[in-house]
Amino acid sequence: MNIRTILFDLDGTLIDTNDLIIASFTHTIKEYSDRSYTRDEILDFIGPPLRESLEKINPERVEDMVETYRKHNIENHEAYVRAYDGVVDTIRQLKEAGYRMGIVTTKMKNTVQMGLEITGLDGLFETIITLDDVTNAKPHPEPIVKALHALDSKASEALMVGDNTHDIEAGHNAGTHTAGVAWTVKGREVLEQLKPDYMLNHMSELLEITGG
Repeated sequence: MNIRTILFDLDGTLIDTNDLIIASFTHTIKEYSDRSYTRDEILDFIGPPLRESLEKINPERVEDMVETYRKHNIENHEAYVRAYDGVVDTIRQLKEAGYRMGIVTTKMKNTVQMGLEITGLDGLFETIITLDDVTNAKPHPEPIVKALHALDSKASEALMVGDNTHDIEAGHNAGTHTAGVAWTVKGREVLEQLKPDYMLNHMSELLEITGG
């Protein structure tokens, strides 16, 4: 498998933002919902674009909820966000080995940049495709196709790495190879059902897969 380009989801794949996301949803739900939500219910909101998730909570107050969520999320970024074990070293080694790398995420550009700076990943990716850059979010292939175009790369030589079903489905839809991460908060079994080409137990396994 001749992989020269690697695309990554961000949250839950490279950086651990799960507790931050859950805290931000919990904070928002408390203010705008007439009932509390369980952790499992909130986990279902992780992955899709924010507005899509918030519409399920209170469709009449979506814009207010977006503002409340983002304010809490931004104010608490530094307290919660960390890179997963081995991520920074692996990305640096892949970059030194000449692999083309990009991020494809459903986050907005400003919070993506905050996460990269906090975790020491800033400057290691040649392209970053955020929700601001596309009309259709994952699992639509548009974000991946746009990243591949920016990197002058072919889908057949690319690998999409992610922690969510949207990532694997987007890779399939765009024609790339795919890799799930076993540390997904969704549970690895959820990703395995989609039959990714690889399931990573540690990010450093990318070095073995690529020969990087």
